Amino acid sequence: MSNTLDLSIIIVSSKKDYLLDCIKTLKPALEGVESEIILIDNASSDELNSLVKEKSPYVKVLRREENGGFGENNNMGIKIATGRYILLLNDDTRIIDKNIFREMIAWMDAHPKAGVSSCALLNPDGVSYQGSGGFYPTLFRVLAWMTFLDDIPGVDRLIKPYHPLHSASPIYKGEKFFKSEHRQDWVTGAFFLMRRQALKEVGIFDEDFFLYVEEVELSARFAKKGWEIWYLPEWKIVHFGQATSGSEKAMIFELKNLVLMYKKHEPKWKIPILRAILKLGVFLRIILWGIAGKRDVSKIYAKAINAF
Repeated sequence: MSNTLDLSIIIVSSKKDYLLDCIKTLKPALEGVESEIILIDNASSDELNSLVKEKSPYVKVLRREENGGFGENNNMGIKIATGRYILLLNDDTRIIDKNIFREMIAWMDAHPKAGVSSCALLNPDGVSYQGSGGFYPTLFRVLAWMTFLDDIPGVDRLIKPYHPLHSASPIYKGEKFFKSEHRQDWVTGAFFLMRRQALKEVGIFDEDFFLYVEEVELSARFAKKGWEIWYLPEWKIVHFGQATSGSEKAMIFELKNLVLMYKKHEPKWKIPILRAILKLGVFLRIILWGIAGKRDVSKIYAKAINAF
């Protein structure tokens, strides 16, 4: 197939629970868009290959026998994708706007400096907003995040947050930040729309990142090449969130991979400082959750002490 498609959508999945509904909502939204859907069957036990081919024969399925990481799996799809734009889409999402792909592609065409964009992610209620990305995790931003400083109103006027939705600042409080169009340093991999031309310059995912922070690292490479990253809440999808991994795994992988990212992109002297900040934040959470009587949560953080 020649490289004439407008859009390639890559979905990684290991279970049918959310996937079939996700694919079902894609079809009407892709009307009038030259597109392809590529499914990476991540060592599923549900026989996704045959099930998807039966219900959605237009989907290309790549089967892998071993459970791979987010970046590694998506790289498999990226390598065979032929669209001018490549969308990484979580399997636990629902498309609720039938014009989202046509209109977001038109927006990207009209903004040639945009290398990556994402839409708003709504909670399952279809009304409230989830966070989608944030700003590059500098030492000051990680410190503010791990010590709860970014919960103090006004702090984020000086230090833009790594995770804006967590902040209590009037600028970022609650959902406010994610209701307006703006540039960010990174966006969440649940809906990660990339310009193929930019991706060729930047390179694919670093497969050393098994899970979490890989989109932060890739976004940083886009920025270094001069490409802009945009958050566009005019378009929305529903994201069930954390459907593929529990909070314990998410937290441990994120802290571990922040250290890995610093090893790859930052001066060596920053790494011990980052580790000290992360350990301080973990200790604070162990104490606070213990005081609050949430010993199960406290134990999860205790496991993370030696993870990085």
